[in-house]
Amino acid sequence: MAKLISKTYGDALLEIAVEENKIDVFTEEITAITAILNDNPDFGKLMNNPRITVDEKQDVMKKVFEGRISSELVGFFASVISKGRYAQIDEILSYFLDEVKQIKGIGVAYVTTPMELSDNQKKSVEKRLLETTEFKEMEMHYAVNPELIGGMQIRIGDRVVDSSIHTKILKMQQDMMKVMV
Repeated sequence: MAKLISKTYGDALLEIAVEENKIDVFTEEITAITAILNDNPDFGKLMNNPRITVDEKQDVMKKVFEGRISSELVGFFASVISKGRYAQIDEILSYFLDEVKQIKGIGVAYVTTPMELSDNQKKSVEKRLLETTEFKEMEMHYAVNPELIGGMQIRIGDRVVDSSIHTKILKMQQDMMKVMV
């Protein structure tokens, strides 16, 4: 249900952005709003408090954001609040940002290695991903997990490429267990 809500509202927001030719403006504003909301969890508690009326929530939202973000986004937030969907605002905004990345041909890759990669190695991984995918640019996220021993894991969307030694050892163990049985 939550995915359906985020898709419905996210698609509506994207449609507004396209119609108003404000994809970049909305993206910038939503990125900033997301950071602000993450830094201020009390705002979310206030907006999700059932004791506060919809009108009061909309007044608070307008006082916080009006004049600081585009009027279309203020209206969108008012609509989300009036429909009682503020609890899903993070998912809605995340869905919107993901869709914009798809439209612009930006891939998001999560690379996990057993040790920190050098800048040259990171550039090489990014270059290889650009060569082997349809994306025009990549948003790279790197993490270190010493348990991998060697190799790397790369996740782009729901696709995973795992060339880690840890996974190869686990596969060998499973294959050996099959032989023993």
